[in-house]
Amino acid sequence: MQPPSWILPLRRHPIAAALAAVLLAGLGWAALAPIELASHEAVFEIPRGTSARHMAGEKIDILPQTIRLTLGLNDILVFKNADTAPHIFGPTLIMPGQTFRLPFSQASTYSFQCTAHANGQLNIIVDPNPAPGWERLSWRFRKLMGGA
Repeated sequence: MQPPSWILPLRRHPIAAALAAVLLAGLGWAALAPIELASHEAVFEIPRGTSARHMAGEKIDILPQTIRLTLGLNDILVFKNADTAPHIFGPTLIMPGQTFRLPFSQASTYSFQCTAHANGQLNIIVDPNPAPGWERLSWRFRKLMGGA
C-alpha cells in the first residue's frame, strides 16, 4: 500500500518536518496557554526634582503620555512619588514618598489630570484580557517585540 502523497516529502526531509512540528506546537501553546505575569502592577516612579524642573519651565516627559494596561494581567497602576513635592493624579494628592495604587476592573480608556506631565493630562487604556487563539497569540507577539 502506497502512503499518502503528503507523507513522501516528510520522509525525504525529516529535519524540516521536525522543525515544522516544533513551530506549530509552539504557536499552539502561545495561542492557547494562559498568560501569567509575576505581578499585576504597572509601576511608574515620579523622580526627585520633577516639580522643580516643571517650575523652571522645563518640558520633561517622565511618564508616558498614554499607559496601556490589560485586564487580568497588569491591571493595577502604581505611582511612586520620589519627588520632594506632592503631585496630583486625578482627584488624588500623592505626597512625597507616598505610593498610590489604582486597580482597574473594566476595559476602557481613561483620562486623568496629572501634574507630573507637562500638559497636565495622562491617558490610560485598559484592554480586555486577550481571549485564547489569535488575540492571545498577537498579544504575546506584541510583548515579545516590545510593543504595548
